[in-house]
Amino acid sequence: MKRANISNNVIRRMPRYLRKLDDLAYQGIDRISSGELGRQLGLTPSQIRQDFSCFGEFGQQGYGYNVQKLREEISSILGMKHGFSLILIGVGNLGHALVNNFGFENHGFHLEAAFDVDPALVGTDVGGVHVFHSSELLDYLSRNKVDIAVLSVPRRLANNMANSLVEYGIKAIWNFTNIELDLKSDDVLVENIHFSDSLLYLSYYLAARLEEDGEN
Repeated sequence: MKRANISNNVIRRMPRYLRKLDDLAYQGIDRISSGELGRQLGLTPSQIRQDFSCFGEFGQQGYGYNVQKLREEISSILGMKHGFSLILIGVGNLGHALVNNFGFENHGFHLEAAFDVDPALVGTDVGGVHVFHSSELLDYLSRNKVDIAVLSVPRRLANNMANSLVEYGIKAIWNFTNIELDLKSDDVLVENIHFSDSLLYLSYYLAARLEEDGEN
């Protein structure tokens, strides 16, 4: 599979295609054209074909795309077949929500353990995931291979915790702490999740419409 020199914009559209294909499969739709897929996603057929051509040829002219086969191709592109292992650091309200609602296994990930300092949580299971005390984290990492850390601690603890994780071999961090991490190593993948960004995106375009209509 080709992966070199692929635009980040293309890569970020892949999960969106996957969600749509899951929805189509749920509806019992077996195949779809690039035109119809584009219409449902708000993209041009040309854009869709260009995106997929970065990784190979998945459709047939005159037939379109087999929904299940295309889903398998995109899940492979996104690395879901590797079954990457995760741990969760911070089991507060957001941590609980992630464990109980995200569906890690459905996306090909294995959430192996969680860590917190709250005595009411330590030693319990949340959504089938055991919660260890944070003081056990580094020992756990020394004994277990972990691919990704999900960081959901208070922002004042975020940088120190992230750098400790990196020192113990974590190569990727899914960061929910609402700050940009200042890591000592450049060899770490970080995906920063800022929920407010989506809301502010909507706010920008709502404000633009009001201004176009002459409202303050």
